[in-house]
Amino acid sequence: MDEARFDDVIHAPLRLRICGLLRPVDRLDFAVLRTALEVSDATLSKHVKTLVMAGYVVSDKTASEDRSDARRVMWLSLTRPGRAAFDAHIRALRDIAGAV
Repeated sequence: MDEARFDDVIHAPLRLRICGLLRPVDRLDFAVLRTALEVSDATLSKHVKTLVMAGYVVSDKTASEDRSDARRVMWLSLTRPGRAAFDAHIRALRDIAGAV
C-alpha cells in the first residue's frame, strides 16, 4: 500500500468527486458521469482534461449500440496511477481528519 499523499490535482472538489465515482468501476460513460455530478459538458470536460493531463484518467470513444446515428460514447477510466493517487489522497484526508 502506498503512503498517504495529499494531491492538489485530485483535491479540487469536482475532480475528487470524478475520481470517487470512477474508482469502483472499470469505466463510466461521460454522460452518466455528467448527470451524476449535475454539471455541464464543458465543466466536466475541463476537469477531465486536467485529470487526463496528470495521467490519472484515460478516455476512449466507441460507437453506441443504442444509437442509430454516428455519435460515439466517451468512456472514462481511472488509470493505475490515478487509482493509486486517489487512494493515497483519501488516506491523507483521513490522516488530516484524525479519529473523527
